[in-house]
Amino acid sequence: MPEPTNPAAAAPAGKAPAGSAPEAITVAEPGPVSQWLTAQGFEHERLKADHLGVETLAVEPLFLPVIAAALKASGFDYLQCQGGYDEGPGGRLVSFYQLVKLAALADQVALASDPAGTCKPLPATARPEQVRLKVFLERDGDLTIPSLYGLFRGADWQERETFDMYGIHYAGHPHPKRLLMPEDWKGYPLRKDYVQPDFYELQDAY
Repeated sequence: MPEPTNPAAAAPAGKAPAGSAPEAITVAEPGPVSQWLTAQGFEHERLKADHLGVETLAVEPLFLPVIAAALKASGFDYLQCQGGYDEGPGGRLVSFYQLVKLAALADQVALASDPAGTCKPLPATARPEQVRLKVFLERDGDLTIPSLYGLFRGADWQERETFDMYGIHYAGHPHPKRLLMPEDWKGYPLRKDYVQPDFYELQDAY
């Protein structure tokens, strides 16, 4: 059989042929929020964006209020959502915060309005700028995070619900009590290691 004339055809699978340049490894570029935080000296970790392209960053519990305050000052003025989740057996507990530039979106709407009071529709691609912060906690470690209630009053009931369901404590919260379950309830129902109490324990809880 004649030798292949294409050098790539003779190369083993997964290897570049001799004399060719190695395949470049694509590294995801930091998003605009990550770039800004880095320029300001705020430490964080870039995570994969979600399916809608929302930039997602991991921050340490101690730095959360400082980074959140800096983001609020830069225009992320609305806490759209706060919540938690459990990665699963042996995994971590996560508290997340979705911040939105709501005033900037309102400005876009105002610019689309003419003096007569009629409003032109915004482009279908118009979306408020968003960022998601995540705090990862070892399930057997310290489950305390500084509360963001002082920055965003909307964190009040949301942080209480996350505490109620996952056992994450929010230091500095003005009402650190359960929201959905009775005060003397044992355990945190949305944790994946939660054991549901039997009938008699349920009666005792009430």
